[in-house]
Order: sequence, then C-alpha cells, then structure tokens
Amino acid sequence: MRERLNTAKPYTVVILHKTPKRDEPGADEVVWEHGRRNFELRREGKLLIVCPINDSSDLRGLSIFSTGIEETARLMDEDRAVKAGIFTYEIHATRSFPGDSLSK
Repeated sequence: MRERLNTAKPYTVVILHKTPKRDEPGADEVVWEHGRRNFELRREGKLLIVCPINDSSDLRGLSIFSTGIEETARLMDEDRAVKAGIFTYEIHATRSFPGDSLSK
C-alpha cells in the first residue's frame, strides 16, 4: 500500500453549484457553451473527469482537473456560465492515482 500511495499525483476537484440565474431565459444556451468548453478542456488534457449532476439539489457537477488550483480557478473564472452568474464553484486540491477510471 505504501508503494502505491507514493504514486499518487496532485489533481484539482471542482464542485459546481447552480444559482437562481440557472432558471432565467437564455441560460440554456450559456450552459450549452459551458459544456462545449468542457469538451475542449478534455481534449487539451486539462479536464480529466466530468460528472454532471441533475437532481433536486443546487449541485450541478463534479470535475477533476489535471491542473493546479491557480490554473483551475483561472479556467473556471473564464467559463461563460460562471461569468454569467449561472454557476458558482468550489475548488479543492486532492491526490489520486494516474490511470484510475470510471469505466468498469
């Protein structure tokens, strides 16, 4: 276990929350662009895992980035839905094991 723990790498977790602006006219288009940008960030290798959440809570997603906290915060601050006040986010440093995946 100690040997495996030594292979852990730093990542950043983002927890996305909706605001009341999510229900305003035009928000769907902005959220669509948010999703399109997520695909670009995935292609660039910056966004590793995206988990949309669509339940009755204010949570709207959980993502894992390969970038550090500062760069991840910059990326999130540039997000169109965050800029529009549709989403807010929490950001947390974490560690995990390269190669872990959700596809099992």
